[in-house]
Amino acid sequence: MGNVVNINRCFDKFNDTFSPKIIGELNGQYILLVKCEGDKVPWHTHDNEDEMFFVMEGTLDVYEKEHKVTVHAGEFYIVPKGTEHRVVPQDHVKLMLFEPSTTAHTGSVKSEITKKKFDRLDI
Repeated sequence: MGNVVNINRCFDKFNDTFSPKIIGELNGQYILLVKCEGDKVPWHTHDNEDEMFFVMEGTLDVYEKEHKVTVHAGEFYIVPKGTEHRVVPQDHVKLMLFEPSTTAHTGSVKSEITKKKFDRLDI
């Protein structure tokens, strides 16, 4: 039997930024929560996976080489695989991500925020 997960309570369990937390798994994909603040995400690409940014709170700018998209709370944006991109939160942002468990955090680019493995929240 499954369990009900309260997203707001999950966000209350951590304060670190740019460190996605696993809150569930679905058909080989992680359901992740992450808090973002500041301009720290490097330009990177995911060659084999699309990447979805679902903004739960705040406003997120998603930059691709040719344009910028602004995503507000309650909206999501999908970066197609193979597209070089970076994200910059406007102030403090809370995101939900759905990604294959094999997706590298910042693609092949290593930076100060890159995680090799994501923490799992005790829910």
